[in-house]
Amino acid sequence: MLTRRRLLQVGAGMVPAVVLGSEAAHASAIPTTGVVPSALAGFDNAMKTYIAERNISCAQLAVAKNGKILLARGYGSYVANGKTVAVQPTSLFRIASLSKSLTGAALARLAQDGKVALGAKVADLLGLSTSADPRLKDVTLWRLLQHTGGWDRSVSPDPLWYDQGIASALGVSLPIDHDDIIKYVTARKLDFTPGSKYAYSNYGYMLAGRVIEKLSGMSYETYVRNTLLTPVGITRMRLGRSLRSQAFPTEVTYESQYTRKSVVDDSGEVVPYPYGGFSMPNQDANGGWLASAVDMVKWGFVFDASGPVLNKTSIGRVFAKPETGVNSNGSWYGLGWHVRTNNLGTLNTWHTGSMPGTYSFLARIQHGVSYCAIFNRREEEGTPDFDSIDPILGKATGAVKTWPTTDLTSRYF
Repeated sequence: MLTRRRLLQVGAGMVPAVVLGSEAAHASAIPTTGVVPSALAGFDNAMKTYIAERNISCAQLAVAKNGKILLARGYGSYVANGKTVAVQPTSLFRIASLSKSLTGAALARLAQDGKVALGAKVADLLGLSTSADPRLKDVTLWRLLQHTGGWDRSVSPDPLWYDQGIASALGVSLPIDHDDIIKYVTARKLDFTPGSKYAYSNYGYMLAGRVIEKLSGMSYETYVRNTLLTPVGITRMRLGRSLRSQAFPTEVTYESQYTRKSVVDDSGEVVPYPYGGFSMPNQDANGGWLASAVDMVKWGFVFDASGPVLNKTSIGRVFAKPETGVNSNGSWYGLGWHVRTNNLGTLNTWHTGSMPGTYSFLARIQHGVSYCAIFNRREEEGTPDFDSIDPILGKATGAVKTWPTTDLTSRYF
């Protein structure tokens, strides 16, 4: 799910391209909802340009500073039950890999509560056989969450996106579930020695979800909602479902030019990629959450200071440097976040999310600024680069002369 990553730094990057002709008309005609203070109009204009250039039908943006939500915007519309519905700042989107920050925080909280040590061995916690590869004994929770556990999707197929192959190998019918995925992967050798390198792994985070269930005695979703989200007043977030017919009432529609054979049954039916081309229930702990941009910005506040969810020690663990994997730009992967020390000596933390029908970006940067943008499609053949949202929002941040002080949080929670 992780896409290419440019170094996050305010003011670094390209100015959004100027839209001309029909694109300019599209940008000005995009339906909008929510609140944009005049001082933050640059964010709104940049988003409209970005949306028009990529023909995006549904999007959101939220901007905050020092724990206050200052901008909350919905863009576009979708059809639900035969009616055209405007995207609201509170509409639900699949957020893909932004979900990993919830899973990392959940295990940090379990460690905070004395339920587990992050150095605990995953095979021991889950009772996994290590006969296929004894190195599996050396996969700790730290390594699972920092993507140094031994699975590399550039070497072996990503098991979260290999439903037909796993079903065939195990001789089972579709849909497969977490147990099937774990059985398939555990019977194979790791791609590298745990702790020896960084390789982004959706499977590692899926396993982390199973550890959370084992330790808490709750479903993954129940533990996260009860322990992490409810204490800070986030009530809308929930795990998504695979089919359009299963969508929640305020959930947008997802778009992709691609189709795939269904993974929700053995019919062999060719379906729109976002609706049955992959399993949302299997994605849960690595990419299965639904949220709005305001939800995700408020979730980011949890990591600003000790509070009801995480204490100072746990926040430090979330952003701690791994044993390996600090890249040439000085950034590293923590527990569900990319992390880099910025030019003020504080931390910039961020993540992208990408799956068919979804692209999302959440960042917490210097001076207490944070923002989240979510879209109902991602970069595909013939569409402009979606990663450019990073420098675009960075440029908009740098252009703000005076930050508003009115807090919109209560309006959207």
